[in-house]
Amino acid sequence: MLCFWGAQVREGLGLVKPDQVKHGDSGIRSVCPKTAVQDMSAGRSFAGFIRDGKVSFLRLRSEDDYHIESLDLNDDTDDRIRLIVCGGDGAVLLSDSGKVLIMDKSTLCKPLKGLDNRQVIQIACGDHHSVALTNDGQVLVWGENSHGQLGLRKDHPGSPSAQHVQSLSGIPLAQISAGGDHSFGLSLSGVVFGWGKNSAGQLGLGDTTDRHIPTIINSLQLKKTVSISCGGEHTATLSKGGTVFTFGSGGSGQLGHNSFKDEHHPRVVAELWGSEVSQVTCGRHHTLVSIASSKLIYSFGCGMQGQLGNGEMIKQSVPFPVDLPTECNQEYTIEKIIAGENHSFALFFKELENKVKSNPSRGVLTLNDRMIDRWLSGTDSCWATIKQEIHTVFSSAASMNGSFLKTSCDDHYQTSEDRCGLDFDLVKTPFAKLSENKSLISEVVKVVQQTLVPSLNPNPTGVESLRVYLLLPELIRRLKKQKTELTEALASKILQLDPDAHKVLEKYWSKLPDDWLKSLVKLFHKASAELIGQISCGEMGYDLTRRLKKFLNILRMIYQVCCSANRDIPNRDFIIHEISDLLDTETINILVKFPFVADTVSKQKMFCYLQGLLQSFPDPYRIFLNGNMLHINRESVLTDTLKYLRQKTHSFCYPLQVTFIGENGVDMRGLSAEFFSLLSQSLLKWEKKVLEVHESSLVWFNPDGMQANRDFYYLGVICGMVLYNRHYINIGFPLALFKKLLQQSPTLNDLEELSPVEARTLKSLLEEDEDEVVDMFGFDFTVKGKKLIPNGDQIRVTKANRQKYVDLYVDFVFNKSVKKQFEHFSEGFFKGCPLDAWSMFHPEELQELLHGSPEYEWKELQQSASYEKCSASDELIKNFWTVFSELSEENKKKFLIFLYGTDRVPVGGFSKRSLKILLSDCPDAEDRLPEAQTCFGRLILPKYSDINTLRDKLIHAISFCKVFGRA
Repeated sequence: MLCFWGAQVREGLGLVKPDQVKHGDSGIRSVCPKTAVQDMSAGRSFAGFIRDGKVSFLRLRSEDDYHIESLDLNDDTDDRIRLIVCGGDGAVLLSDSGKVLIMDKSTLCKPLKGLDNRQVIQIACGDHHSVALTNDGQVLVWGENSHGQLGLRKDHPGSPSAQHVQSLSGIPLAQISAGGDHSFGLSLSGVVFGWGKNSAGQLGLGDTTDRHIPTIINSLQLKKTVSISCGGEHTATLSKGGTVFTFGSGGSGQLGHNSFKDEHHPRVVAELWGSEVSQVTCGRHHTLVSIASSKLIYSFGCGMQGQLGNGEMIKQSVPFPVDLPTECNQEYTIEKIIAGENHSFALFFKELENKVKSNPSRGVLTLNDRMIDRWLSGTDSCWATIKQEIHTVFSSAASMNGSFLKTSCDDHYQTSEDRCGLDFDLVKTPFAKLSENKSLISEVVKVVQQTLVPSLNPNPTGVESLRVYLLLPELIRRLKKQKTELTEALASKILQLDPDAHKVLEKYWSKLPDDWLKSLVKLFHKASAELIGQISCGEMGYDLTRRLKKFLNILRMIYQVCCSANRDIPNRDFIIHEISDLLDTETINILVKFPFVADTVSKQKMFCYLQGLLQSFPDPYRIFLNGNMLHINRESVLTDTLKYLRQKTHSFCYPLQVTFIGENGVDMRGLSAEFFSLLSQSLLKWEKKVLEVHESSLVWFNPDGMQANRDFYYLGVICGMVLYNRHYINIGFPLALFKKLLQQSPTLNDLEELSPVEARTLKSLLEEDEDEVVDMFGFDFTVKGKKLIPNGDQIRVTKANRQKYVDLYVDFVFNKSVKKQFEHFSEGFFKGCPLDAWSMFHPEELQELLHGSPEYEWKELQQSASYEKCSASDELIKNFWTVFSELSEENKKKFLIFLYGTDRVPVGGFSKRSLKILLSDCPDAEDRLPEAQTCFGRLILPKYSDINTLRDKLIHAISFCKVFGRA
């Protein structure tokens, strides 16, 4: 049944004889044609009807008796029409096969040009323009562009043939709509895009400026919009659950806000609040809504020709029920409501009969498990059809971006810069199935490589466009062939994204499930390793290094995401071990920008290489000063060092040379190693108390030590020199210091390393569930009498603000309380280590480079030893290692100082440091002590007659030898 009301039209609409028209209250008439109306539309000049796939038109503005006309399509009698929309000038028709026909005022019908065999699934009409949506998500437009209603660009003149709206590429649209001179698109996740005329605020953007490209209506974000309708100069949207928003021109009351004012922002129609509205449609100056559950239709706006259906010829600014015939409420359900210029229609079907409903608007073709199962079975489709479907889905970013949405709890409607809307659990199985079928995956790869990836837009309009960058790595990683090639193509597209899209993609990465994030790392890690492998085999050239940089740039993006989001992806997962054999000049210059892929030893090699480059430039001033020679008295190491540094004669780019006054010996790294070991002890005993020793035996800056800013500066200079000269300092700085040097923020765990009791108290505060117990801690926002916030001593720590308190506490200890101290230290550190490549190291690595390894693997020392004039099987050597194993931990460290000048273990363990034992076969062996050639790591061991003598002599030597390895 079809009900209609409004301006006068031909009795029966030409669908039935006049005497078959039923007249109801308030001017509402109804007809029941023998051939049911499947769909209809009404515009300014025409009303069109589809019955059994055939089209007929009724002229609405004609003076010749409103006669009905049948439309002869001629070209294809088998292609039935399934959808019709009438606009200001004519109408657009859509066939079951996806062909589009346009009809002008003379009812002449012709195919739309510019479709290029695209399959259209939706159409919409404005006054002078039209919009179409294809099954692969492309938006096509044609007609006039006077106000930007085509969404192409400001200077685009309009077109009689279909033009692609490039800016909407990649957006999986659920619906398109067009009004007078404006247009809308609605994504599957409820994101609303508007463009065109905005003179009355009909775009809902808060102003009256026309838009010439699709623009997101931010005020409708997260509103779960499910449909949009455009009127002459107003717009209505419907949210899931039935909430209606209207905006634009309100001069006739068509917004339903009990007002005749325009609205520039979407505003809820309050009178409909609580009603589960199922449909909304806008006419020229009036609006209809239907509520399926109660079988009611409400109207508001201009009713001067009866188009409101309530018996009054007025402008009505609030929703009011339409006086539908009684049988509509009893036997029928509302299928569709249609609002034209001065007319309204409602299409009903009987509830219990097998009816032919109007086809619902179809959506963009998307990928799902059922589709892949159908491809795999091949029961419903021939290979040609499957190939076509594969091409449609996998060539379209929009189709991919609309696939695998998280529909549970309407989660995908929450899509934003923080939430991608994908259901990751839905993706793995389909992609796994695809990868196991050679024919299918081969076709998929071809389409993705040749069409999808090249089509990706570097300047996407909405965040939904970025889902494809999450899905493609999961697909690619399952490939057995062409993986690197596709990975490279994807990397190129990611790197081309505009900065805003980059930031959103990185946010999405930061929230990926652990296995997805690890897979992402592995994908680009493996591709990088393969290229490095090729280079290490002798293949070189600009192309290989250019490709390698792409992968490394993506890995760096992911690495930075993992660091900033505190994701549990260990640094070792990024290390590419193949680079250790590839540290030549060219690759070092590349890899120094990507240090996270190198292990500590490789980074040290790079650091040494860059250090060599820095030292290759001559320094006449240094030559004039006879080198970087520091003359030190053992009794005044710190005083002599500070005096030397204050002279400002040291050239920090070159190695430090140390001479102990009154002692023989040339510094071949042994003397300077011993110097820094002695200097460490002096710094800890410094009467100026620059450093404080904490309960953990670690040291931190004295927060009250501001009386000597330059002292902190020189402490930094010394630490920088230690690092640059590749020695060790025996001062237990916490990891927090190295994080700060690398501009990373210390955490509560870092405080636990420095002050365990203090940190555990704070952790207990955070973990306590009972409010009363939290109150019992009795904390306020102070630390050691210092206010963390204004009036902090008056603000109690509660369960609600305890996290803020702990964060401020940690910040105070590591930052605010020692701000100036660290600034001076940092300035000095940069001076002492002029090669800023030290920033390539992780905090843990930097800590180890300065302190040495914390692990004393004594067996490794024995295993790495070599021998001169003796062998490991000699009785003397066996006795030596027996004695060494019996030594206390303290005495073993004394042995290291005796032998090397320092007790610090090199990075990588004892195997990275030479130990040579030379047998001295002198006649007076029993009277001699062991000697050490510190610079060469050589122990000269007299040929003692028994193990007891060896024990006594060795312990005496390591305990009392103070001068360059001699007693």
